[in-house]
Amino acid sequence: MKELAGRIFRSQLTQNAAALYGVQAVRKILPLVIIPYLARTLGPSGWGVVAFMQSLAEFVVLLIEFGFNLSATREIARNRESKGICGEIMAGVLGAQGILALTGILIAAIVSRLVPLLRDNPKLVAAGLFYAVAQGFIPLWFFQGLERMRLAASLEVIGRIIGLLAIFIFVRSADDSWVALGIQGVAPAFTTAVGLVMAYRAIPCSVPTWPLVRTALTRGWPLFVFRSAESLYGVGNAFILGLFAPPSAVGYFASAEKISRAIFGLLNPIRESLYPRMSSLAHRSPQSAASLLRIGVLITVSGGVLLGASVFLFAPMLIGVLMGQAFRPAVTVLRILSVLPVLMAITHSTGLQWLLPLGRDKEVNRIILCAGALNVALAVVLAPGFAQVGMAVAVVCAELFVSVCMIRAVLRSQSELIGTVGPFSLPESAKTGEVTP
Repeated sequence: MKELAGRIFRSQLTQNAAALYGVQAVRKILPLVIIPYLARTLGPSGWGVVAFMQSLAEFVVLLIEFGFNLSATREIARNRESKGICGEIMAGVLGAQGILALTGILIAAIVSRLVPLLRDNPKLVAAGLFYAVAQGFIPLWFFQGLERMRLAASLEVIGRIIGLLAIFIFVRSADDSWVALGIQGVAPAFTTAVGLVMAYRAIPCSVPTWPLVRTALTRGWPLFVFRSAESLYGVGNAFILGLFAPPSAVGYFASAEKISRAIFGLLNPIRESLYPRMSSLAHRSPQSAASLLRIGVLITVSGGVLLGASVFLFAPMLIGVLMGQAFRPAVTVLRILSVLPVLMAITHSTGLQWLLPLGRDKEVNRIILCAGALNVALAVVLAPGFAQVGMAVAVVCAELFVSVCMIRAVLRSQSELIGTVGPFSLPESAKTGEVTP
């Protein structure tokens, strides 16, 4: 038993998961410190304005990332033994991201001129775009593909702690909303700069030629469509709500949504550690991939149920302690969104960890696009009359739709890909008493 525990502890997968848990702890715990401070300092309306601009900035982040955190991770995982190929993948991704960043900044600048709330806050728009570019270029996908997460994790932890201290020092009143958003770009800027230096110590530096850029864009496009549609019921909710409701309603909704998603983020290291391993195993050994997936499903879904129940029960305490009494309307929103950890656990563990590594991008995209359209349609109907509560209902309905469709897609894939040995069936080795490698 001691020898088995030692092997598990020393395994690269376990160490990667531990490193990612360190990152997630910082990503989720620090916001639980930053958000209450900003909420109390800026007030519901001021915090709502920041959340509105940050939501727009996340769309720019989405454009810059262009699905590379999935597509490029998959390619690095498949070609990790060739430094030359990894260098070309990196060059293609960075070249593509440069073009996408300029495009995103231009689009965001145009949108900000059309929305009164942003047109009157040019400093907030500039701070948001700085955050977007810094966050979008983080090369975490490279280290994730190599399954070398410890150094990259350390960089992000250091950067985020610096950002936290800067917020406490420089954000003092409601007039400092743009400062708060700009400072949140410091941590990803630090991680990006040092991360690229570390990456190019491991691989040769290649020039981003057009063929490499085009290849990166072609590989990333299906997953960009997936991430874009997902954002319609993910990062873009605060922005959509802000088009129909006052800033205070955006503040209530954004507070509850960030708490709910931060809590679900406690399960992200499992997903992010499994994805490159699943990408590597999916085509070499479907049976081994299916066996690994079953473990991930059990852990992730069980964790999602536990986290969701905890959020529902302790919603009044979470809002009261973290956000203050001025945010009491957010309690109802948080209880509605407490379903998200369960639904997202199902979506990620049964769908994304199986379908994407197998290259079934189009099938995933169809599901996510339909869910994004459903979310927007419901938001247009519910948000004008029910504000933050209506937006929360729209989000839950969209995520429920995704979960059901992902399960159906995975069950269909069993017989198509590996006959009777699927992610939820018992492999022959288990039936005969042999150990699956």
